[in-house]
Amino acid sequence: MHRRVFLTSLVGASAAVAGLSGCAGGSAAADTQGGATEPLADTVPAGTSLKISSYQNVQQLQFRLAKLPELPFSVSSWVNIGAGPDVINAFRAQSLDLANNAGIPPIQAHYQGFAAKIVAINITRKPNYLFATKPGSDIRTVGDFKGKKLAFSQGQAQGVVLLRALKQAGLAYDEVKLVPLTSNQFLTALQSGQVDIAPLANSQAPAYLKQYGDKGAHTIATDVVDLLNLLWAPQSVLNDPAKAAAIAAYVPQWAKGQVWQYEHPDVWNEEFYVKTQNLTLEQAQDISRLANKPLFPPSWDEAIRWEQETADLLAEGGFVKKFDVSSLFDHRFESLAAKAVPAEYRR
Repeated sequence: MHRRVFLTSLVGASAAVAGLSGCAGGSAAADTQGGATEPLADTVPAGTSLKISSYQNVQQLQFRLAKLPELPFSVSSWVNIGAGPDVINAFRAQSLDLANNAGIPPIQAHYQGFAAKIVAINITRKPNYLFATKPGSDIRTVGDFKGKKLAFSQGQAQGVVLLRALKQAGLAYDEVKLVPLTSNQFLTALQSGQVDIAPLANSQAPAYLKQYGDKGAHTIATDVVDLLNLLWAPQSVLNDPAKAAAIAAYVPQWAKGQVWQYEHPDVWNEEFYVKTQNLTLEQAQDISRLANKPLFPPSWDEAIRWEQETADLLAEGGFVKKFDVSSLFDHRFESLAAKAVPAEYRR
């Protein structure tokens, strides 16, 4: 598929929802900082509330199991949402104030003209994704992707993992067929043969292989990582001093929750993977063994370099316009996660 046609079809739905120039939060090109230039308040004003993403209810479960202190603000809704394009649309509709995503959705939001900022960073050093084949496939390496149909979500982590894998294998974008989908469509696309390859999260692969492994489906592991697991919020939310203070109070809890999960894999395997995801204990243990140790950098320098490399990679393919990603980071929050965790989790 030609890049320009592909790009138009992918972003068209988002543009139709709110328009690129009239979205909530304003244009990234005409970003007004408002209260976001002021120091963060030490306390959260009474009556403050946030709408926070919690895909598959992970955040509430983490906080409950870890027995973390009560948040100093109310969560008016925990939104069961995770995919980057869906998060951007929820931001536009003002139905979400804070979300947990990888590095690519903030780049996509900027490209669409939506102003938002990153407020917390967790570095991931090991791959969170692998490539799954459709049933009956003879594809064994990334080099075999040449001429094949690949599931590609420009606004999600899976997208950048695929682009980095292609670059590492020396394959140009026009040597493959990128099929525009969102990650929640990947499994159906594989099962139906709409695509030959789709990047799946480590947690998704066991169930897929259990169902289709005996039909010739398999996975291809690489050393490609998506470095950033982050929290981000619309500029309009960060311009509100009360909401910004609430986010500052949430970031340490978010970091502590991830540390608790990493340190208690047996409990998490049973309470999350087995009880809520219907996986076997053995499958859950396989996933947990691949888990990244959470790392919260006191400085965002490495994260900014990685985000710039990602944006440049997308720009090289004609998917976005080249820009300086430093505008995506709200440095008022930079040290909050690192200060909340033991030294071994600060990198």
